[in-house]
Amino acid sequence: MIIAEGKPIQDILTMIEGFSKIIVAGCKGCVTVCSTGGEKEVGILASALRLARQVQGKSLEIKEVTLERQCDVEYLEPMREYADQYQAILSLACGAGIQFVAEKFRQHPVLPAVDTKFIGVTEEQGVWTERCQACGDCVLDRTGGICPVSRCSKSIFNGPCGGSKKGKCEIDPEVDCGWQLIYDRLRELGQLAKLETILPVKDWSRSRDGGPRKRIREDLKT
Repeated sequence: MIIAEGKPIQDILTMIEGFSKIIVAGCKGCVTVCSTGGEKEVGILASALRLARQVQGKSLEIKEVTLERQCDVEYLEPMREYADQYQAILSLACGAGIQFVAEKFRQHPVLPAVDTKFIGVTEEQGVWTERCQACGDCVLDRTGGICPVSRCSKSIFNGPCGGSKKGKCEIDPEVDCGWQLIYDRLRELGQLAKLETILPVKDWSRSRDGGPRKRIREDLKT
C-alpha cells in the first residue's frame, strides 16, 4: 500500500491562490486506506478551504469528487464532463495518481494536496510503517521475508553493521535493527545457513536506470 500524508493547509492555500473554482479529487485506493485522501478527507479539506477563504473575504467554489482510482484512465474519464468548468484540480491521490491526472487533463493545473511517503503496511490502527522501496530486485527469499533495503536504516546487504544494541538501531533506539529481525526470522525457520551466503552488490539499474520504469504484459495489451 502506498502511504501518503496530507500537506499543511497553509501550503495548500498558497497553491490555490488565484483560483476561485477548483475540483478537490480524492481516490478510493491506497490513500483512502491510510486515511489521507478518501471521501471523508475530501470533505474535510474542502470545508477547511472554504472557511479559510471566507475568513479572507474571498470566494471559492469547490466540486468534491472521490474517484475509484486516479492511476487508471477509465476512472478519470467521468471528470471530463465537468472539468472545464473549473480552473484547477487539487488531488489527494498518491504522486503517481497526481501525475497521471496531470497527463490526462493537460489544460488544468493539477496540484498535490498530499505528500507520498512510502510503500508500507497497517501495523495497527492509525500506524503505518514502511516495508518496501520498490527496488526491483527482491531478495526476500534470502532474508527471511524481511527487506534489508527498507528495514535496515543503512540499507546494508550483509549486516549487521555492529552498532545495534539490544536489537535496536544505533541511529534511532526506537527502530528495530533490520538485521536482528532477519536473524531472528531465519532462526525461526531453521535457515540460518542462508546468512553464510554473501549477497552481491545490488544492481540498482533494475530500479533506477535513468528514467521511469515500465512493466509490459504483451498478453494483456489490447
